[in-house]
Amino acid sequence: MDSKAMFQISYGLYVAASKFDKKMNGCIVNTVMQVTSNPLQIAAAVNKQNLTCELIQKSNMLSLSVLSETAPFSLFEHFGFQSGRNTDKFVDYPFKMTGQELPYLTEHTTAFIDCKVTNTVDLGTHILFICSVNDCEVLSSEKAITYSYYHENVKPKPEASAAKGWRCTVCGYVYEGEELPPDFVCPLCKHGAEDFERIIA
Repeated sequence: MDSKAMFQISYGLYVAASKFDKKMNGCIVNTVMQVTSNPLQIAAAVNKQNLTCELIQKSNMLSLSVLSETAPFSLFEHFGFQSGRNTDKFVDYPFKMTGQELPYLTEHTTAFIDCKVTNTVDLGTHILFICSVNDCEVLSSEKAITYSYYHENVKPKPEASAAKGWRCTVCGYVYEGEELPPDFVCPLCKHGAEDFERIIA
């Protein structure tokens, strides 16, 4: 089975954010979809290992920043390849607060969506949050970025390397070893072994 077939599905890229008590955090997600229009509802999947997932579960609130094609790779590194347990991800990033007092980015963002969680589905590695939309607004006329555009135009191309091992096709992390454990999870982006490719020197 070639799991790269999944890359042919059209995905967007978003910063999902939440807040509980005084702690707020955001992470990169790519699985968001509108599920009904009346009432207006969306579904968003978030990796369980992310602090953002924990905050959403505690607060039952979620905001989404719909990222644009102008988003630099540094934004994806900042919100996707480090943990909010060790850093304040919204420091030095322009943001505003939704009506529920959740952060959303104001640059490299085409729109924001402010949501209340109404149901959850445990998907093993991820939680699928079903949400009612409290508020949403178009912020710019920039094109929303797709996962395909990110891979073709934003993510740096891997450099030639003499290292043997396996490279994460999402973030570029290299696992050095002859065999990749089938249950291996990328320490940067939390994707599993199915998203690694062998490095051919």
